[in-house]
Order: sequence, then structure tokens, then C-alpha cells
Amino acid sequence: MTARVETLAPERTGLVTSMTRGFLGRCPHCGEGRMFGRFLKVRPDCDACGLALHSHRADDLPPYVVIFIVGHIVGYFILELETNYDVPLWFQLSFWPLVTLGSALALLQPVKGAVVGLQYALGMGGFATLPVGGSAAVSPPEEPQRGQSDIRSPGLGPA
Repeated sequence: MTARVETLAPERTGLVTSMTRGFLGRCPHCGEGRMFGRFLKVRPDCDACGLALHSHRADDLPPYVVIFIVGHIVGYFILELETNYDVPLWFQLSFWPLVTLGSALALLQPVKGAVVGLQYALGMGGFATLPVGGSAAVSPPEEPQRGQSDIRSPGLGPA
């Protein structure tokens, strides 16, 4: 008898799982590798599974979501404090900006990770292909080689 080895095609992780892993700062595919190299800088690829993360397009959605969440929560508490208690103005002007800034900074990285996880789960942007092995790294696409006729001199008009 001959043993058969079956290779399973990698499957894309579900929407909620991918976004949760991204919110926690982990790779949306495997959940093991770290997504961020610095505060908001996404790593080029996952250290654990090799998923290419360099082509995400989070752009402006994370700050909009953070502003929406923090604005509603802080606005609610300001309204409640103003209507139910007599709080001095100096306290209001010193406390609420600090709470707003701290909350926004605390939520910005997790929300960006969740947006990258959303893009991965939906196959948007550069997440159309999945890594093909346990630790095989996926390299970014190479640029096509150019011949002499493709090289143009700098200038204002067509060559």
C-alpha cells in the first residue's frame, strides 16, 4: 500500500474571526503573527504564516470610525454631566479633551487592525491570494522588465 498525502488548499478565515484577530493586533489569517511593527505601521508580511500584509488599503476609515465612536461616547457623558451635576468649567475644559485624546489614541490601532482584518476576510485589495504553506513567504509582485523602447527620458511631452 502506498500512503497518499493530501494537500489542502488554504481557506480564508471568517469575517468576525478575521476582524477580532486584527483588533487584537494579530494576523487575520493565522492569528499568531503580529500585525503591527510600530504604532500604526503594518508589517510587510506575517512572521508565522507568510500572509502578505503590505498591500492593505486601510487609509481613512480607521480615524473616521474612531472619531464616530469616541465622539458619541464622550458627547454622551458630557451631556449627562452638564444636565445632572454642577461641575466647574475649569474641570470640564481640562478633563474632557484628555479623555477624548486618550480614548482616540487607545482605539486607533485596534480599529486599524480590524479594518485590515475586514479587507482580508472580504478578499479586498491585495488579499486576493492566500499563503500556500505553513511558513512560505509570499513576495510582492515583481515589476516587468523594461526594454530600451520602454525607457523614456524625463521631460514635458511624449517621447
